[in-house]
Amino acid sequence: MFRIATFACALLSTGLIAAPVALTDIKGYGFDAKRQLQQFNVMVFDDSTGKVLARGDNSLLQQYPEAKTLKGQGKTVLPGLIDGHGHVLGLGFNLSMTELRGSQSEQAAVQRVAKFAAANPDLSWIRGRGWNQVLWPEKQFPTSALLDEAVADKPVWLRRVDGHAGWANSKALAIAGITKETLDPAGGEIIRDSKGNPTGVLIDNAMSLVEQHIPNNTDAQKRHALKAAFDHLLALGITSTHDAGVNTDTVKLYQQLAAEQALPMRIYPMLSANAPQLPQWLEAGIIDDPTDFLDIRSVKIYGDGALGSRGAALIKPYSDQPEQSGLLVTQPDQLSHIMQQTINAGFQTNVHAIGDRANRLVLDRFEKLVPEKKRQPSRHRIEHAQIVAPKDIPRFAQLHVLPAMQAVHATSDKNMAGDRLGVARLRGAYAWRSFIDQGTIIVGGSDYPVELANAFHGIHASVTRQSHDNQPEGGWLPEQKLTLTEALRSFTVDAAYGAFQENSMGTLAPGSWADFIIIDRDIFQIPAQQLWQVEVEQTYVNGKQVFAK
Repeated sequence: MFRIATFACALLSTGLIAAPVALTDIKGYGFDAKRQLQQFNVMVFDDSTGKVLARGDNSLLQQYPEAKTLKGQGKTVLPGLIDGHGHVLGLGFNLSMTELRGSQSEQAAVQRVAKFAAANPDLSWIRGRGWNQVLWPEKQFPTSALLDEAVADKPVWLRRVDGHAGWANSKALAIAGITKETLDPAGGEIIRDSKGNPTGVLIDNAMSLVEQHIPNNTDAQKRHALKAAFDHLLALGITSTHDAGVNTDTVKLYQQLAAEQALPMRIYPMLSANAPQLPQWLEAGIIDDPTDFLDIRSVKIYGDGALGSRGAALIKPYSDQPEQSGLLVTQPDQLSHIMQQTINAGFQTNVHAIGDRANRLVLDRFEKLVPEKKRQPSRHRIEHAQIVAPKDIPRFAQLHVLPAMQAVHATSDKNMAGDRLGVARLRGAYAWRSFIDQGTIIVGGSDYPVELANAFHGIHASVTRQSHDNQPEGGWLPEQKLTLTEALRSFTVDAAYGAFQENSMGTLAPGSWADFIIIDRDIFQIPAQQLWQVEVEQTYVNGKQVFAK
């Protein structure tokens, strides 16, 4: 750890630090009120209010002669990163499950499950996440057979990497009562063999057939998971996150932590439209926290499924399975009802839509339900906006709808998307440049734990459209690349805009919160191919150090 961290820790531990504080000898980057990149080598902040006072050059030191000095030793400073779409509790629990991400075959995934089960004999359910059949040689959904050989005496439930499919052993299927006679629920599918028997894979709404039987976590377990997630995110330089779809119990936990002043980072939760208590939350009205640690003013609605499991709702059938067109998790009439309910209550309405049909359905409803004068101030969002019919892209600008997009999905999906969609539909897929060029603000995020919660992976994907091994050469659909400044914006001030917070975070402008990170290299001076390798050395929230490497 270099000197700035040691000095800050010493001052904080003795209670001697006093406002203001001057962070000197840095390569600082932030944004102004017009979202333009600003550079500075000194930043002064008030550690009692937690706000930035000024930024500029060494002449600032004469204006604040009483300031305590923290020497940055030439390190690079950025605004604290904002992940505009993640799942905090899911991340926390994932950190204590078997990790299947990157497994190269069904057999390799099962081996990890068997090892985890053997190491955790006290667990009543064996759970995991991260498998992706697209990466396997046969590219086919797995079945219960190998899982049964590995774990026969306990139920096993493994979520696909995108969270839109689950893989169960026979014990779990039996507990759920899933047989040949079980009907597919609306918005879901039970994958079956040629004889109609369940194979062990359940898609979207069918997952609840198993998940309703998994024992509920206690509040203590949830608190432990939240803390694990907070620690993980702060170590990655994420000082604020939008939690996409939380139930009432999780909101109450957040409120308890906020009341205890135990939230170490800023949370922007989206209330789940599936929560039975949603009408009561809407009636109570938005919660605008002056400290910005817990602003509650948005609702997450679920439109369709995911592309990898062929659950994304498409206008025309899948190119690699012409008999399928995807799933609507929320049926059109119900979608209209929930959107109207949320919009009328004055809440930001954030709808999950991946396929082009789902995106069109949501845009149609925003056009019909939101009065023209309220469109821009409402900042309604479409979460993911992955596959959009080219003629629908301009409607985002016309309707002032924000696409909340995850750049890493493009590099993760590049080997599969062409198979699912065909060449023609790729023109509107992961089309960041098309959105930016028409003046649309993109809310950047990762969708953790679907993807790793590392914003520099997203920045790298935005700029290069390549995997970490620099493939494909020149980038996948390279005409949709962003500049580095645009990519950084999406994970800072533009993500803040997506939560009505651009005046208080994401810029390091005077008057904003002193949420900042110190990283190991200057991102504007390194080859773009190295962006994913950037490491966070320190993280500060409200001018207080919350992580040091």
